Amino acid sequence: MDLSTDVWGQLATTWMKPLSVHLFLIPHLLTIDKLPDKVVLQIFSYLSHREICRLARTCRKWRMIAYDSRLWKCVSLRPEMSGLHVSSLEALLALISIRFGPSLRYIELPIELITHTVLYELGSKCPNLTHMLLDFSTAMQLHDFNELQGFPTKLRYMCICLSEVIFMEGFMRKIYSFINGLEVLHLIGTYEKISEEEEEIYEVINIHKMKSATPNLRIVNLYGINFVDDSHVEAFSSNCIQLECLAVNYCAKVTGSSLRILFQRCRKMRCLLAQQTGLLSEHVQAVEWEKTQLQELDITGTDLTSDCLTDLLTRVPALRWLSAGQQDGFNDSVLRAFADKGNARSLMALDLDRCESLSEDGLYKFLLRFGPQLRGLVLSGIPHVTDQLWTGTLPSLRQVKILVMGMSEVDQLVDCIAQNCSQLERLELRWDPETLRYSDKSQKAIDTLRVRCLRLKCLVLSDGKYYETVKANFERADRTTVVRTTTNCRVSNCYLLSCYQDLLFN
Repeated sequence: MDLSTDVWGQLATTWMKPLSVHLFLIPHLLTIDKLPDKVVLQIFSYLSHREICRLARTCRKWRMIAYDSRLWKCVSLRPEMSGLHVSSLEALLALISIRFGPSLRYIELPIELITHTVLYELGSKCPNLTHMLLDFSTAMQLHDFNELQGFPTKLRYMCICLSEVIFMEGFMRKIYSFINGLEVLHLIGTYEKISEEEEEIYEVINIHKMKSATPNLRIVNLYGINFVDDSHVEAFSSNCIQLECLAVNYCAKVTGSSLRILFQRCRKMRCLLAQQTGLLSEHVQAVEWEKTQLQELDITGTDLTSDCLTDLLTRVPALRWLSAGQQDGFNDSVLRAFADKGNARSLMALDLDRCESLSEDGLYKFLLRFGPQLRGLVLSGIPHVTDQLWTGTLPSLRQVKILVMGMSEVDQLVDCIAQNCSQLERLELRWDPETLRYSDKSQKAIDTLRVRCLRLKCLVLSDGKYYETVKANFERADRTTVVRTTTNCRVSNCYLLSCYQDLLFN
């Protein structure tokens, strides 16, 4: 009989005795060192590259596994974004040849490592590289790219983080001939760095030329670029007829004057994200929405009139994802028109955060009617909406996966969520700390939520005593990553976008 089989047999027959008595029966050979290499490799695959590099110092076997190219398919070299720090160009060139090679699929490079030599080596040594992020955001000047002779040719996804003042045209001219296979393009601006007294705005990248080099684009994200306007939207529409998703979030100069021609040219357009833009009602109403394939729309923080919102929501054939928060014009008549004259039967995600013109009665009727089909609902920041709305509508939200709600009576509503929303994956509870009410029964309600909502992977709460109580409860059940604070995490319906994975950047 095998020794280990005999040992476990003895343990099974004497399991009622104290375990300490039988520790001597466990073979000393059963250590982590005896795990098969493929098992250790699988364990390492869940670790960051920083942790993998530390573990490589443990022993010769772990060093060999740590440097397996299968662990280096996706690499970030931006330390400020939790990536690896590479001390010199020579070290990076050695990594490209020895460790990355044909296995590399995705790489992020900071400005100091973006040189013609590095890009050439990536193009020649990493033939399967399909995703690349180039971070120029901290650049004060560019390297000399006059000698650039090669560049990755199989790129499907490229993200360029722009600088405020560095002009990119010299670099872009060198790579135009290599990027005609791009399907996903992210150009990330400096929105968060803009001051109220903005000085001269520079057009640091020539979008009109870029669109000619990228005819196969499906997804374009122009996030927070202060010079982007409607002419740039029209430029993409003129050459990228395969376009399915356009995101211009935080591009304040976009007014929507090019939307009509965009949807006429790009018949496959199904997703338009225009949060915090300068959309004008007359331009939005000029679009032939009834002829479009639009399914996903974000107009959060735009200043559209009630008439425009009614016209839009009753003409779009079949919206499945709608984000219309922070809209003063979004009132009961708009919501009623959407329900009665529009096609809300396809709706699966709705965000009406801080739409204070909506009444509790109007929301109640809408959610009773369409709640059973919703997978995501964001409804917070409306002070006159009471907890009675939630207790009355939660039984209709049995399929919801994402929920953001305002509340004051925590215990009752947490228990109601647990009883009705077993499919819940992400939950955020927002409240005014001064009106928050909970009691000694909180632990019981939290227990019910934890036990019934087994798919819950993210629970976001405002920092404070109640947050500490909930966090301790989940940690005792070894679910340490679930409870988070609004300081570093917010929940939204974006996870339900059809192209969510392609829209990720940074």
